[in-house]
Amino acid sequence: MATKTIKSMVYDLVIIGGGPAGLMAACRASELGAKVIILEKNKKPGVKLLTTGGGRCNFTNNILDAKILAENYEPNHRFLISAFSRFGVGETISFFNKNGAKTKIENNGRVFPESNRATDILQALLDNFKKDGGEIKFGAEVKKIIVAGGKIDKVVLSNGENILGKKYLMATGGKSYPLTGSSGEAYEWLKRIGHKIIIPRPALVSLQLKERFTKDLEGLSLPDVKIALWENSKKIASSHGAIIFTQTGISGPAALDISRFINLSPANKYDIFIDLRPDESESELNKYLQELFHSGNKLFKNILDKIVPPKLAPILMSLLKINPDKQANAVTKEEKNRLINILKKFPFTLNGLGDFDSAMVTAGGVDLSEVNPKTMASKLISNLYFAGEILDLTGPTGGFNLQLCWSTGYIAGESAIDKNIHS
Repeated sequence: MATKTIKSMVYDLVIIGGGPAGLMAACRASELGAKVIILEKNKKPGVKLLTTGGGRCNFTNNILDAKILAENYEPNHRFLISAFSRFGVGETISFFNKNGAKTKIENNGRVFPESNRATDILQALLDNFKKDGGEIKFGAEVKKIIVAGGKIDKVVLSNGENILGKKYLMATGGKSYPLTGSSGEAYEWLKRIGHKIIIPRPALVSLQLKERFTKDLEGLSLPDVKIALWENSKKIASSHGAIIFTQTGISGPAALDISRFINLSPANKYDIFIDLRPDESESELNKYLQELFHSGNKLFKNILDKIVPPKLAPILMSLLKINPDKQANAVTKEEKNRLINILKKFPFTLNGLGDFDSAMVTAGGVDLSEVNPKTMASKLISNLYFAGEILDLTGPTGGFNLQLCWSTGYIAGESAIDKNIHS
């Protein structure tokens, strides 16, 4: 098929991907006076954005200090300090407020549009971009990227069109929720032009456990637990919050958050310990149990029902191997210590993770050593920039991954255009 160039136009910035990072980059670049085009392979922008927070769009978390905010993105948090310092949570909330999306702060600092509609966040971005003359081309599926002389020469679409730009920005997202268009194709394009890709893996996804009794706990929700993750007998991460048991394991915010630290491979064995009483030390729990066990002539099974949800009690009794009909005041010190241990370190063995279809985000991506953290520019390709989930950065649930998009998108859009416009 013969190639053709759209309107013989050479854009100041060509953005691949019309999700949150690409849209924010487009807003900033257009604001600086650049001629910007977004190439979006879907028929409409922000498809994945509209699904976040159950359609309510938890678009950031109210942590205003850049360093404290960055700490939520371990292990690569230092990369984000500069971006958050220049365009952080305060600037993000202000941006949306100025563009017609009023906001509100809910539990744990989660920030939502006041209307509870993700469409308001998307519309604010589109209105801002379009008022400065921005252009979006839908159904624009990239076939290949042509590099010559250490810079991108053009982008070739599947229909044969050539898109020409002075600068190019990759904001294609990862591989999670592929039905929204996140296919991971960009990883292959980038590898072909010399960039290293940290192997993508599902993140913010449910945990599959080896223990078969989880199916008996299906549907049980525990609103406040602490999860410790051990890799090859070494503790590597922890999370605090709610979990819910599924037929094959656990889900819920605390479980999802811990998943981003898991890198499944034959060389890695993962153990998970759930603290069912995170607000009590072992000594405090020992004192409480001592009083409980000697507060009358009660059976052990009746006491346990007061300590854990009834659905969980028979599982613990089976694991503890304590006669449920034993008098509570006859429980031995050794048996009580076993109970304390399982309440503070309920053990599980990881069997796997949910797949990309159910993952909220993708861990892995463009190796950060090849990206300038102050500009989001490629260190290998002189006119290439990155923003959002395509980078090897992942945050916990609670608006952190969208904030990553807003900040890196804004910085990339500004950095890509500043010299072009003011030279």
